[in-house]
Amino acid sequence: MNAAIRAITRKAIHEGYNVFGIERGFEGIINKEIKPLLRRHVGGIITTGGTMLKTARYTDFKKEETQKEAYSILKSYGIDCLFVLGGDGSMAGAKALSNLGLPTITIPCTIDNDMIGTQMTIGFDTAINTVVQCIGKIRDTSSAHERVAIVEVMGRHAGHIALQSGLAAGAEVVLVPEHPTPLLEVCERLNETHQNGKSYSVIVVAEGAYNGYEVSDFIKQHTYFDPNVTVLGYLQRGGAPTAVDAILAANMSDVAVNSMKRGEYDRVIGYIDGLVRAIPYDEAPLFTYPISEEKYELISILSS
Repeated sequence: MNAAIRAITRKAIHEGYNVFGIERGFEGIINKEIKPLLRRHVGGIITTGGTMLKTARYTDFKKEETQKEAYSILKSYGIDCLFVLGGDGSMAGAKALSNLGLPTITIPCTIDNDMIGTQMTIGFDTAINTVVQCIGKIRDTSSAHERVAIVEVMGRHAGHIALQSGLAAGAEVVLVPEHPTPLLEVCERLNETHQNGKSYSVIVVAEGAYNGYEVSDFIKQHTYFDPNVTVLGYLQRGGAPTAVDAILAANMSDVAVNSMKRGEYDRVIGYIDGLVRAIPYDEAPLFTYPISEEKYELISILSS
C-alpha cells in the first residue's frame, strides 16, 4: 500500500490538489486521525511493506449512522474525494460513502487477489514471490530428509496465492477452496508420485480449503508418510514490494487521480488484460476473475 500512498500523494499534489492522509482507515475518520500529506511525508516508503497510514478492521462502519458521521467529518475537513485502498470490505465502505454523496475511488490492495473489477490487486505479486521463496527453502529440507512438506498459505475464500505459488514452486499438490479435493485423493497422489521415484513432495494448502495440520493428520493415518507442516501466516503480508507491485501501484494511482480530475468518481481502478482502467462500481461485478482451472490441472501434469 505504501507505493500507492506515495504515488497518489505526489501525483495529486502535482495536479494542484491538497492531500490528506487518514490513519487506521474508516475508524480513523471517526477518530479524526486526519493529517495533511506533503511530498516529503511519503519519501522513502516505496521500498517498505505495509502502510504508513496503518490499518484497522472497523465493523461499526457497516452501520448507517456511522457512515453518516464519517461523511460529515470528511466534509468538515474540506475533503471532496476519498481514495480508499483495500479489499472488498474497504470498497463496500467506499460505496456507502458514495451513496451518501461523497465521491470515492477504490484502489484494490489485497494479497488474496480476489476483488471484482481487476485481474490483479496490489500486494498479490509480492505475496506469491514471498511464498515461492519460502517453499524453496522448505523444499531443500524436505529433499534432504525425504519427507512430505505441507505449506499453509493465506486464502480464506480464494486460492490464487496457493495456485500461483504452487505452480511457480513446482508443488506436487495444491488445495484451494474453489476446488474441493478429498484428502484420500491427496494420499493417492502422494503414493503415485513416490512410486514414480520422487523421494519428497510439497503440498500447498490455502487456509480456506483445509487446515495444514488437518491434512497432515489425515496423511499420517492413511499412508506411511509423516509430513511436516509450515504455516506461513503474516510472513506473506510484509516485505518490500516486487517491481511488479510497485509499478502497478504507480499506474493505478495515476489513473485514479486522472479519473478524479475528469470528475469520474465512484470507481474501482482495475488491471484488465494489461490495461489499467477506472471501472464504475455498478459495472465492477461484470469483471470477475476466478482461479484458472487450466493452471490447476497443469500443476498435476508438471509434478508427475
